[in-house]
Amino acid sequence: MNPVQVIAVTSGKGGVGKTNVSVNLSCQLARQGKRVLLMDADLGLANVDILMGLRPTRNLAHVLAGECELRDTLITGAFGVTLIPAASGMRNMADLSPAQHARLVQAFSTLEDDYDVLVVDTAAGISDSVVSFSRASQHVLVVITEEPTSLADAYGLIKVLARDAGVQKFKIVCNMVSSDAQARKIFERLCAVTERFLDVHLTLVGAIPRDEFLRKAVARQKPVSELFPATESVQAFSRLAMAATQWRSSNSLRGHIEFFFERMLPAPEVSIAC
Repeated sequence: MNPVQVIAVTSGKGGVGKTNVSVNLSCQLARQGKRVLLMDADLGLANVDILMGLRPTRNLAHVLAGECELRDTLITGAFGVTLIPAASGMRNMADLSPAQHARLVQAFSTLEDDYDVLVVDTAAGISDSVVSFSRASQHVLVVITEEPTSLADAYGLIKVLARDAGVQKFKIVCNMVSSDAQARKIFERLCAVTERFLDVHLTLVGAIPRDEFLRKAVARQKPVSELFPATESVQAFSRLAMAATQWRSSNSLRGHIEFFFERMLPAPEVSIAC
C-alpha cells in the first residue's frame, strides 16, 4: 500500500470554521481524484457527521470500549469521502489518556483499504488530544480569522505544539476574509508575533472568503462543496486542495507514533535462492 498523506486541521479557538475547512478540503481532495479518509478527532464534541448529513451507528467511543473495530465505524459521505465519526456529549472521550490516544492512532494500521489522504479534524484549543493527533500527522494546518482572540489563541496553540509535539512547520488558512489582501495582513500579524518569540516556520496556504452560501449549507447539513459548487468559497477550497496535493510528506519514521506508520516502512527485500 502507498504511504498516506496525513493533514491535521486545528485551531486555537472554536468558531473559526475549522470543521468546515476539514470537510470541504476533504470533499475537494476527493473531487480531484484522491481517496480521502476524514477523522472526526473532536472526540467529545463531534459534529463532522452533522455537517455532512450522515447518521453513523458506531463511532470512536465504541472502538475504545472494545465493542467494534475501527473499520466498523466507516461511513461514506459526499464525493466518496470516508468518515470516521466520533461521539458527542461524552466527557470521558474528551479526557482520554495518552495511551488511549496512541491506541486510536495505532488502530489505523488495521484498515485494509488504500487511502491517499487522511484529514484529521482536531478539537479546538490545546488539549492533550490536539497535541497527540498533531504530533501523529505530517502536516498541521491552523485555521484563523481576523479576530484578535483567534490570533492570540492560534499563537498559544502554535507555541504548545512546538514545545510539546515538536512541530516546527505550520500551514495557515485565513477563514472568513473579504480578500486575499486581507488574508495576507492577518497572516503577517500572526507572523510578527511568532517570529519574535518562537522558532517556527509559518506558510499561508489558503484564504477562504466569507460566503453566505456556506452558512446556508451548514443549515441544510450538507457540505457547501456539494450544494453550491460554483461559489467563491468552494473555489477557494478547491485551490487549497490542489495546493495540498503538492505538499511534500516525509516517508520516514520520526521516532513517535504516527498514523499509518507501517505504510512508511520500506518493503522487505525478497531473496530468491538459486
